Order: sequence, then structure tokens, then C-alpha cells
Amino acid sequence: MKITETCILGDRGVIYIKGADTREFLQNIITNNLDKVSDKQSIYSSLLTPQGKYLFDFIILKHKEGYLIDCEKTELENLMKILNLYKLRSKVELLNFSNEFVVASVSYEKFLSLENNQTPGFTFKYSEDPMILDPRNVNLGARLISSMEKIYLSLKNLNLKIIDQNIYYKKSFDLGIAQINCSKLKDKIFGIECNFEELNAIDFKKGCFVGQENTSRIKLRNKLHRRLLPLKIKEGNIVEGELIKFNNNEIGRILIHQPFPFAIIKVINPNLNDFIRKNLICGSAKIEITKPEWIKS
Repeated sequence: MKITETCILGDRGVIYIKGADTREFLQNIITNNLDKVSDKQSIYSSLLTPQGKYLFDFIILKHKEGYLIDCEKTELENLMKILNLYKLRSKVELLNFSNEFVVASVSYEKFLSLENNQTPGFTFKYSEDPMILDPRNVNLGARLISSMEKIYLSLKNLNLKIIDQNIYYKKSFDLGIAQINCSKLKDKIFGIECNFEELNAIDFKKGCFVGQENTSRIKLRNKLHRRLLPLKIKEGNIVEGELIKFNNNEIGRILIHQPFPFAIIKVINPNLNDFIRKNLICGSAKIEITKPEWIKS
């Protein structure tokens, strides 16, 4: 995405959460540390099952006396249901703000032209609306969260041309970061296998969170033997759930097959540089595993 371009991410939903017990409530269940969140800092985080499996991922930012949660819109109602289950008698109010707020993506270069801070998650106000340098990876650029009434004027004042959101998601796929159809991952893989540590979604020093026991055990015992990785299809078509084989040995399974494919891949050797293989077989298709540059192992 060019410095002059923007994408309105119509597939993103926004939840507003507020109330006297909000900070303690969220801090006890999410994988990241809510104490990091301020008017100048936002975070990426997730909510796992008690066994540490993936349920939801989202961006959290400060808003007035509460927080905004930027999540995949198709999963918004499900996320609200789980949060309502956890809150019990806590003084917490959850509101669907998807009809009031919209999320727009801008390039990393555009963000730096407005604010010279390269810290992932750094947040500042543009025309009283938060602009966030993506807390997962700065190469994803930034996102402006604004009201429906203001967004087009703000983008015009920024001299930005609106382009297809799939250009942004193609960039995310090329970086190896899954953002579309993540519901396909639900309860199938551990959160840490989604590369959440490298994407700044887990704080192992914060204390308890839902699924912490298994997540910490995998890390401390060096048991991370599978990872969610993007695929390149070299020939044929793939199907969700299909096995991936190398020399007739199963090494993975397709979890998200479209529009941008991801699979859970066994990493016997923890050094991915020694593991990446070409011309793997997946049904009648030939595929290639790619390793994101931000995974250092």
C-alpha cells in the first residue's frame, strides 16, 4: 500500500467496554498486559480457551473511560457472548459500536510522516481520533479508528485515496500474519502456535490469563513444535482440513484455505530455516511453506 492510499476495513468490528471493573476484568482473561494500554499505547491480544487453544484475537485501545476492541466483525457477537459469560457480576458494560466506528488502514510511511515514533502500538490522536501503529508488526502500517461521520473527511484531509481492502490483506498475508477467517483456527491450535509471542500478543510476566498454564508450559519446556504458517500454492487447489505431506509423511494440515491460505505445520527442528520445504504435497496440489522474516528461530 502506497503512502497516498488507504483501505477502509469493512470486515472489522468495534466493541466498547466500560465500567468500574473493566480493567481488572480484562486483565484477568486476556493474554497481554492491559497495564500497557494508555492514550499513547495500544496492544494486540487474544482470548484463549482454558486449555490454551485459540478463540479470538483483537487490538485494544483506550477510549474515554473504557476501551475499544477492534476485532473481526464476523466474530464480534461470539466474542461479546464469551466476555458476557466471564464478567458474571462484574460492573462491566459491553456495547457493539460497529455502526458508530469504522477502521481504516494507512501505510507505515504515512504514519511516520505524521508522527515519528516507530514503537509498535504507539497511538496518537488525529482530529481527536486514535491512529495506531500496528502492535503486531509495524510493516502492517497503522489504523485510524473514527466515527462514520468523520472518516471520509479525515481521509480527505490526509490526502489519501481509498483502495480495495484486499490490497491490505495481501500485504498482511505476505508478512505471514493471518487476519481473515481466523474463526477456522478456533479450538484447533494453541494460541502460542499462532505465533502470538512474536506478534506481541502474550505477556508472560503479567500474571494469570485464561489458558496460561498450557501456554507457559509450552514455552518453558520448549515444546513449540507446530506453527501457523502461510502457504504458496504452486499447482492445483487446496481444501480446508487437507493434510500436507513430505515424502509421504504428514507434516501439517490446511486450516484456512481461502482467500489467503494458512496451515499448522510441524516443526521438528525448531530452526525454521532448516525446515522450509518446497513442492510439498497437499491432495492433488503442490505447495510451498514460507517463513515470515519476523520469526527468528
